[in-house]
Amino acid sequence: MAIVFHEQTNIFHLFNKDVSYLIRIMENGQLENLYYGKALKDREDFSYLHEEQMRSQMSISSPEPSLLSMHYTRQEYPSYGTGDYRSPAFSVLQENGSRIVNYVYTSHSIFKGKKSLEPLPATYVENDDEAVTLEVTLHDQVTDTDLILSYTIYEDYPVITRNSRFLQKGPEKIVLERALSASVEFIDMDYELMHLSGAWSRERYVKTRKLETGIQGVQSLNGTCCGAEFNPFLALMRPHTTETQGEVYGFSFVYSGNFLAQAEVSTFELTRIMMGINPEGFSWELKQGESFQTPEVVMVYSDQGLNKMSQIYHRLYRTRLMRGKWRDQARPILLNNWEATYFDFDQDKILNIARKAREVGVELFVLDDGWFGARNDDYRGLGDWYVNLNKLPDGISGLSRKVEELGLKFGLWVELEMVNKDSDLYRAHPDWLIGVPDRFESHARHQHVLDFSRKEVVDYIHEMIARVIRESSISYIKWDMNRYMTEPYSRGADPAHQGTVMHKYILGVYDLYTRLINEFPDILFESCASGGARFDPGMLYFAPQTWTSDDTDANERTKIQYGTSMVYPIVSMGSHVSAVPNHQLHRNTSLATRANVAYFGTFGYELDLNLLEDREIEQVKEQIRFMKEYRELIQMDGDFYRLISPFEGNVTAWMVVSQDKKTAVAGYYQSLNRVNGSWIRLRLEGLCKDALYEVSFDTTPDVPVDPAVAATYGIKIDTQPHKSYQAYGSELMYAGIPINRDTLNKKSMDFSSLLFVIKQIEE
Repeated sequence: MAIVFHEQTNIFHLFNKDVSYLIRIMENGQLENLYYGKALKDREDFSYLHEEQMRSQMSISSPEPSLLSMHYTRQEYPSYGTGDYRSPAFSVLQENGSRIVNYVYTSHSIFKGKKSLEPLPATYVENDDEAVTLEVTLHDQVTDTDLILSYTIYEDYPVITRNSRFLQKGPEKIVLERALSASVEFIDMDYELMHLSGAWSRERYVKTRKLETGIQGVQSLNGTCCGAEFNPFLALMRPHTTETQGEVYGFSFVYSGNFLAQAEVSTFELTRIMMGINPEGFSWELKQGESFQTPEVVMVYSDQGLNKMSQIYHRLYRTRLMRGKWRDQARPILLNNWEATYFDFDQDKILNIARKAREVGVELFVLDDGWFGARNDDYRGLGDWYVNLNKLPDGISGLSRKVEELGLKFGLWVELEMVNKDSDLYRAHPDWLIGVPDRFESHARHQHVLDFSRKEVVDYIHEMIARVIRESSISYIKWDMNRYMTEPYSRGADPAHQGTVMHKYILGVYDLYTRLINEFPDILFESCASGGARFDPGMLYFAPQTWTSDDTDANERTKIQYGTSMVYPIVSMGSHVSAVPNHQLHRNTSLATRANVAYFGTFGYELDLNLLEDREIEQVKEQIRFMKEYRELIQMDGDFYRLISPFEGNVTAWMVVSQDKKTAVAGYYQSLNRVNGSWIRLRLEGLCKDALYEVSFDTTPDVPVDPAVAATYGIKIDTQPHKSYQAYGSELMYAGIPINRDTLNKKSMDFSSLLFVIKQIEE
């Protein structure tokens, strides 16, 4: 790993054993991106990679005889209006009305380690030897403004992180109208663009399309970084790239507010990737001595397909983005009461559910929505963070300790950024809403968004919820955000600064998280994706897991969890076994298959265990025993492999393999049964090809079969349903595991699955 500056050629080379990134200082003082890709041997001169050619109607950016034109140059951080007619990375409005600037190189510094971006979330190092950072300072003489471009390359990962910072040094006031975090340009357009998109209950579906000339990309304008619609991630991949082969460039944005991720292909087939805060509605005034810091973009390069890119993101985000006590700990198995009770509960009902949870081996009970204020439905109570004593006469304090006396930890649901108009908070502070005076204030689920861009609002909410936590015994907090922001306007900001509201709002959210984490470092925080509107890297910095979707249907979750795994580690995905018929789709899925999907996440239950039959309770106990045995592998130690995509057919498959390759767990899922179908082989990945493994799986029907009925119809009942056989890693990876269709058909209700445990054995 190194960052080298070659003074003779004015070229920076960032490289490690896997990746290289080349930057050149051009003759006009601006920066050019010469190369980004597979590692190159370092040398003094890469300038031949710069190309110039006289073209009709081109604007020359340097005195003659130069042919330097910004429109045909791969720039590091491009601006509009000085010969480049493509989208810019930034825009600076000056007092004279001009937006024309010229940031030229003045200095640079190279140092070990990586600087913090706090209060913004970002990846980090624990030892300065883990990474090297380059900071390049550019200066615009007319406005007397510095632009600092920051690059960090990690030693052990093909990862380069990017951010930018503006510092106003002169007396003139400037306004940033656009300040993206990173821009990267590629010499051609022979790529496919991948992103993750969806809607409530079908989040982060994998979408891929071939690049075309023009602009294509994704964005968020709803006040959250992703919501359910678009995730702050995109990837470029060469045609015919698969999970295991081909070049991939991943771009992930560590932020939780409005974002833009864009690919622009010029008519000369240059591809410009840009990512950062969405410029729509954004403006940020800088006076002398003031600065603006952009969030971080994490760029990952893989020449071994999509799975390798994902594994890099997983490892980096789990170990160098997540923080605190829970970063390196497997997650407790929980039970959440929401789908068991919704708002209809009292203390006795909750304790009855908790007792059963303890009996089967659950470790954490989570009380969801409805415990506070007058909260008996969606219409009222949000913002009033004091306990409803009619439901819980002993308060959260008393209930939490009663649950702990049962042998469980206690967790609590909150939605701190929201308020109902039917609440004491709104009646006292109607001006604390996001919304425009004298105009209709749109609502969702009868709730509105509090103005977290105002410190006094954050202070108030912090004190209310901190008081509840201080008085109680709370080990876990699930933090929802169940609606988006419309009519963005702060009654606490003057007209000239309304463009700061959306970004300041997110800084307020980060501030509240920081305060609570600092005061209560032992609490496990879980953010919420959809419903809760956020599943992004910025959240993982504060909350090391996220409720992945409100869709608890196991079949649907194969798509949701598969897409989420493109970027996010398995341990970040909240995944529960819910009641059937499923509350979103009314599908009847067996208890075994529901668990087989939920294992590949944090794992828990969202149902009333008291309603299960004795046979099902024994199944739950066995599921919990299994998860406790293998959760370190699944959540912390293992590498995740996507084997078969649910977006390409009737089947999904994935697996986790331990670092030492001695243990693996694989899931195979079939959406619809097939009569008299063809043979199936499941080819595994990541094993040691010369090692001998034992493969074990359970063929027990998920629904009991009456022996008399079986005899009538000639159905064979297997008296030894637990199967195992031995095979070398090469056999399992290249020949594959035979999948018996009859077994799948017998296991099926509306959706069937098989779970395989693979363990290395001594010959």
